[in-house]
Amino acid sequence: MSETAAAAPGSRNLITDVAGLRVGQAHDAAVRTGVSVILPDDRAVTACDVRGGGPGTRETDALNPENLVEAVDAIVLSGGSVYGLAAADGVAAWLGAQGRGYGLVVRPDVPKSPVVPAAILYDLTNGGDKAWSEDPPYRRLGREAVVSAGLDFDLGTTGAGYGAMAGGLKGGTGSASLIAADGITVGALVAVNSFGSVVAPGGRTFWAAPYEIGEEFGGLGPAGLRAAPDDWGLAKADPGARMNTTIACVATDVALTPAQAKRVAVMAQDGLARAIRPIHAPFDGDVVFALSTARRPLPQDADFAIARIGALAADALARAVARAVYAATPWPGTEVPTWRDLPSK
Repeated sequence: MSETAAAAPGSRNLITDVAGLRVGQAHDAAVRTGVSVILPDDRAVTACDVRGGGPGTRETDALNPENLVEAVDAIVLSGGSVYGLAAADGVAAWLGAQGRGYGLVVRPDVPKSPVVPAAILYDLTNGGDKAWSEDPPYRRLGREAVVSAGLDFDLGTTGAGYGAMAGGLKGGTGSASLIAADGITVGALVAVNSFGSVVAPGGRTFWAAPYEIGEEFGGLGPAGLRAAPDDWGLAKADPGARMNTTIACVATDVALTPAQAKRVAVMAQDGLARAIRPIHAPFDGDVVFALSTARRPLPQDADFAIARIGALAADALARAVARAVYAATPWPGTEVPTWRDLPSK
């Protein structure tokens, strides 16, 4: 593609620039956790790619191309480790009450079955009040998030990334979008709770700097990108098993089959590798969903179109990671390190 035909962010620079998508978020400040819900207007073809060594997921097997259900009703990203999977229960209950879901038997007395895949990150040791006994907040947070779904939403310390840490810095929720010259739209939403660092050692340059558009995460440029082997900079000193994870969803308005969506999810994982170092470790649970709202037909040269969509998704996801940490702020009453606290050079 020529420089004059380069893709540019949509009007919001959010995943909701993809037509047919809304996002809802909710958090509990006392617990220091939250939930993000990606809500398509209509049931949407979705695939999933898991690269981390310690994932926590729900209904991802249902997304395999050989299985019966080819579309989902929502996707949930949540804090809370295994407890956070219950956020999808709240979303599914609300969707079912709206008459949304998969209907194998169409009868008034048989409720539809909403398909709500989910992925979780670990934020149980961040100092929030986790003494919830038998009543974790996630089902409630899931419902609050889906009910609030709209086109605009906040970045940083919000949603699924509310309780997150990105290496040694405050993590958060990020999003970005791209619209190609021919109108193809791609977006990404991510909750960054990585073991690895999002900035190069010894400075504050984001690893995603080469993909930045304008000054969407500081405009520092790539000059500070350097690292010696085995120098991970602000990666977590004590990662801990299953105590990390970056979870994301990329989306496009192009109609995709489940197999094509899977290829986009695989390619989009490269966005995490461009933005976080190291990534996909044994104690990460990295998961990327890919969703199609099917608002525009797949171009005639399908394979090349999938390659373009996957590459755009990887770029958008890398930018979304940096935007999450760039926008992150400390939890109320704390002094947790943020990107803005790093010394400028």
